[in-house]
Amino acid sequence: MSGEFTLDVQTRADLGKGASRRLRRLDNKVLGIIYGGGKKKPTPILFAENEIVKLANNEAFFTSLITLNLDGKAEQVVIKDVQRHPARETFMHVDFMRVSAKTKITMHVPLHFINEANCPGVKQEGGIASHALNDLEVFCLPKDLPEFIEVDMAALNAGDNLHISDLVLPKGVESVALSHGEDHDLLVCAVNIPRGAASDDDAADEAEGETKEEGGAE
Repeated sequence: MSGEFTLDVQTRADLGKGASRRLRRLDNKVLGIIYGGGKKKPTPILFAENEIVKLANNEAFFTSLITLNLDGKAEQVVIKDVQRHPARETFMHVDFMRVSAKTKITMHVPLHFINEANCPGVKQEGGIASHALNDLEVFCLPKDLPEFIEVDMAALNAGDNLHISDLVLPKGVESVALSHGEDHDLLVCAVNIPRGAASDDDAADEAEGETKEEGGAE
């Protein structure tokens, strides 16, 4: 289960473009919105930039339950979208979605690849590891939301690959893609044979063919 983070936020009253620029540039504030939660209305908010920067240093922040202290009241949320400045990469706007302990949510969770450099296909056979996915969309209760999903490449030989169905998901966590059927069992990673490199079997077959041709020549 993912860890829990806390962020102090305030309701934002000034909603115009001019006010937004002032809040970002002069007051070092990040703007955001809280939505979801059945009949609750979306709530525009603002919060200190330095506070979210500290939390964002932990990758788990983006896939964890977050407690927003909104004007003295706690809101349980997850992050659904982040907008950053195109040049400076600073936070500009964050969308938070309210969650309920009894309602499943859909989130993108990062994949952590392990044993990549030590798998037989790379270490012994000279293959090249490649990642087709960097995260996986999952469906689960908030309490079961993982910080990341581990992809173990230890057993891969050159030419082998792993699909979503090969992953070991935590209890209570389902793949959104697989819920749509086997046709959506996407490639996750592979160990590719370098272009132009022939396997030992191919080289042996080629040598055997040349020997037969020489022996049959008159």
